[in-house]
Amino acid sequence: MSLKPHFSRFLESQPGRLHFAAHSHHPWPDVSYDAHKQAWLDAAEMMDDKWDHIFGTVMPRATQRIASILGLADRETLIIAPNTHELVVRVFSCLEPPVRVLTTDSEFHSFTRQSKRWEEEGLAIVDRVPAEPFETFSDRFTREARAGIHDLIFLSEVFFDSGFVVPNLHRIVSSISEEKAFVVIDGYHAFMARPTNIGPIQDRVFYIAGGYKYAMSGEGVCFLHVPPGYGERPVNTGWYAGFGQLESGVSDRVPYGIDGTRFAGATYDPSGIYRIDAVLGWLEGEGVTPAKISNHARGLQDQFLDAGVSPGTLVPSEEHTRGNFLTYESAQAAEIYDALHARNVITDYRGDRFRIGFGIYQDESDVERLVAILGEIISAIRT
Repeated sequence: MSLKPHFSRFLESQPGRLHFAAHSHHPWPDVSYDAHKQAWLDAAEMMDDKWDHIFGTVMPRATQRIASILGLADRETLIIAPNTHELVVRVFSCLEPPVRVLTTDSEFHSFTRQSKRWEEEGLAIVDRVPAEPFETFSDRFTREARAGIHDLIFLSEVFFDSGFVVPNLHRIVSSISEEKAFVVIDGYHAFMARPTNIGPIQDRVFYIAGGYKYAMSGEGVCFLHVPPGYGERPVNTGWYAGFGQLESGVSDRVPYGIDGTRFAGATYDPSGIYRIDAVLGWLEGEGVTPAKISNHARGLQDQFLDAGVSPGTLVPSEEHTRGNFLTYESAQAAEIYDALHARNVITDYRGDRFRIGFGIYQDESDVERLVAILGEIISAIRT
């Protein structure tokens, strides 16, 4: 199920390039170009009135598509922001410091950095559960979550530094004994990469993800699902959170929306909303579901693994469920990356972990070329 022809603008911009960083900046499908252009044209035609169109038509359509993909009952629990960091900080602002945080040692850089800074300032006390050994992670994290001593529990659905898919996510959430604890699931490496249904836990969790990676919509369009009854008045708040009260005048108490809009921020570039709406609509029209995307990526992964070209030790090992990229531990990770990049093969690495991502803009011939080039590079490095 390669959809390469639908990515002609990105792929033809450098015809010889092989892009295997599908866990980072994806190529964008051609429909996103038209959507981006439409955002400009709407601004030219409507100027300030464009916001009525965005909030009345474009955003409701985009958030309905997201809600359907995630199994949410109501799109109005979703709010859009330029990045997930803004949303996480806003969630944190609902809690009284020092906030007792439970998380892992494998969260993405932005949360890892921010949580360490909170610690430095005495705003948080953070317990980090090691991701490895993967075999026991779910049980170990569940045991900590049951302790009932945490105000904020933050956990990735798929770890960015390994592709490890957290098993029994619903069980972990249901095991949390402290009902007042805020539970945040970072779904960035799961949304549009694999089937994700948070319907059964939608009343208990915040869920964050966005368009930069597998949703193929670029920067500036992230979202947060907000569960009812949690964080009714964030301290970190923007004027969009009181959008409905603007014309009613000043109130003695800062007003908030009762749905996801209470976590809204302030003015941002709306073009990303156009893009994600167009991309998700295109996939819907093609009958391409997250399950089909996952199956396609898994097929390409299996082809690569069967070829026997190994840049290091596979992390996690093959018996574990992985996301849409392969991670290898190797002391030569940077060297392999640089050598591939010099030959216009795009991958990436983090420390000693080398990553290869697979997506719907690739087919078997792309994997064959990758295997051939990587094999030559590994032979040269190791001789």
